[in-house]
Amino acid sequence: MRSLLVFSILLALSACSRREPAPPAVHGDAVVGARLVDQFQCGACHTIPAIPAAQGRTGPTLAAFGRRSYIAGSIPNVPDKLARWLVNPAALKPDTAMPAMGVSDVEAHHMAAYLATLR
Repeated sequence: MRSLLVFSILLALSACSRREPAPPAVHGDAVVGARLVDQFQCGACHTIPAIPAAQGRTGPTLAAFGRRSYIAGSIPNVPDKLARWLVNPAALKPDTAMPAMGVSDVEAHHMAAYLATLR
């Protein structure tokens, strides 16, 4: 719960001083998405800002993920593709090491909304 509160405060503060374009429209709730990223233990493989337990080193860091042009190096980083990636990574990149974690379509959209905030 504390990490979610910290994330909410940081998100609110960053919105006040942001001078870059807003992330693309996402059909999800970033606060719910942060909770789901924590719940699905994405931090076991990835380092994720504002989620203290997320210190994984197997996968790439997700810091500034919202600024990236591509997911996994070749998939355009747009909300719908990111949600599809979170549900079934191998469907978009068969040789990926990222496993399907049982994320539903709705959960994926919330998680994509959170990841888009990582600027």
